[in-house]
Amino acid sequence: MAGYADEKDALRARLRRIEGQVRGLTRMVEEDTYCIDVLTQISAVTKGLQSVGLTLLQDHLDHCVVEAARESDEAATAKVEEATQAVARLLRT
Repeated sequence: MAGYADEKDALRARLRRIEGQVRGLTRMVEEDTYCIDVLTQISAVTKGLQSVGLTLLQDHLDHCVVEAARESDEAATAKVEEATQAVARLLRT
């Protein structure tokens, strides 16, 4: 079971909200909305996705990494490396 299973409904609701915001961005561009207003909406979408990403990362650390640490040092090291790479990807975006 995924570490975020307890928060799945909240995550899906947040992603649906973000999906609506992205559709709104498309409409804004189609309607030639003022550039700064489009950029403001892009920022809101980006922050929303970052929030979902951080929630998933926290759940990964709390669930997957902790479970791996209970298994063995090698498993823990692998999960920490995996999490580190995920953080690096999030920071590059």
